[in-house]
Amino acid sequence: MMINVQNLTKRFSGRTAVDGISFQVQPGEIVGFLGPNGAGKSTTMRMLTGYLPPTSGSASISGHDVFNDSLKARREIGFMPENVPLYEDMRVAEYLSFRAALKGVKIREVRSHVERAMEYCGLTEVKKKMIGTLSKGFRQRVGLADALVHKPRLLILDEPTNGLDPNQIRQVRSLITQLAGEHTILLSTHILSEVQMSCRRVIIINKGTIRADDTPDALANNLQSSGTVSVELKAAPAEAEEKLTALEHVRRLSSSDAGGGWHRYELRVEPGGDVRVDISELARARQWSLRELTQHNATLEDVFVELTQRD
Repeated sequence: MMINVQNLTKRFSGRTAVDGISFQVQPGEIVGFLGPNGAGKSTTMRMLTGYLPPTSGSASISGHDVFNDSLKARREIGFMPENVPLYEDMRVAEYLSFRAALKGVKIREVRSHVERAMEYCGLTEVKKKMIGTLSKGFRQRVGLADALVHKPRLLILDEPTNGLDPNQIRQVRSLITQLAGEHTILLSTHILSEVQMSCRRVIIINKGTIRADDTPDALANNLQSSGTVSVELKAAPAEAEEKLTALEHVRRLSSSDAGGGWHRYELRVEPGGDVRVDISELARARQWSLRELTQHNATLEDVFVELTQRD
């Protein structure tokens, strides 16, 4: 087992940031670790990497206790924090060589480790440039190369695409997918589409507790409100909202003005519920004009919103 977390808790001045969470990650998994701001994601990652001590509970990396056997545990980890600290007055290859030495890479192996990390992260062309002159995208790549340079078995990446443009995000996503064969990856990000494409498993944390732990598809299929139906009608809004809300399987409704007397309604429906026929018959019976009726399957974003706004 690569990560084993049992009843991990962290309190700050009476506030509980992480509240007795437990989860495991097997070797080779890519796991998305999701939650809103302040949910406890970064605190958990900092405890796993030895930056913060827990209030109670335990965590181990590849069988090494993070707190009682910290040095061995940290040798297994490559950590990329959300805001990557870099020495801007060093050149890329120089910085990575320095970091490799700090992480215990043997002197005769430093060069090969650095070249491998730069090649993986697309840094070879800028290896002689000062870090301070690089773009945001290249700095993120340097941070990722830093996490990789000692060939850790586990990568913990906290918002690795933070501040990148869409092209750079795609490049980082491709890189993470390539790394999956050699590394276990715990990935925190707010870009849910990236998680859905990259991760085989998702853990969602909110208010310090784990709310879900499954594959993205399974979470969407089991979601209490498993999909939405979009409807555009020309009808009295109050009447339409009353009748649509009363339909079987409809859990929640929101509406907006679509202009020209048309109104758009988004209906949250239960798992397996398909209300399109009922809406069509209702529109015919009430003599409403209908110009759109579309069902959308639940996405990871729907799951995230449902689980983190439930309270």
